[in-house]
Amino acid sequence: MSKPEFEFFPVSDIGFTICPGGDPLITERILSKDPQTGIATRILRYAPGADSTPMGVQRHDFWEEVYILEGSFVDLSLDRTFSAGQYACRPPGMPHGPWRSDEGVLTFEVRYPAPEEQEG
Repeated sequence: MSKPEFEFFPVSDIGFTICPGGDPLITERILSKDPQTGIATRILRYAPGADSTPMGVQRHDFWEEVYILEGSFVDLSLDRTFSAGQYACRPPGMPHGPWRSDEGVLTFEVRYPAPEEQEG
């Protein structure tokens, strides 16, 4: 994995863009990204009223760690609300979402590839 090297900088220098799926209420600020794998560190933002139901339950082929910075959202599959100060660590393949946020939410996410299985 190869992400670019950065020294401290204001993250506000990077704008938010609409996430894959095309909902303008769900945006991301990519802090760093490996151009070969697409693995990224990002800030995810759901504006008030955002709902990812059209994207369905998510499963990734990478590890994902998420820390909720502000606000809250509801995992509609679990019917549970998660809020600021909570953390998740998801192994590859773990189902999560879809999500809805009435008040809006801001998360910090780190993604990294699953180690390749060793033969032997």
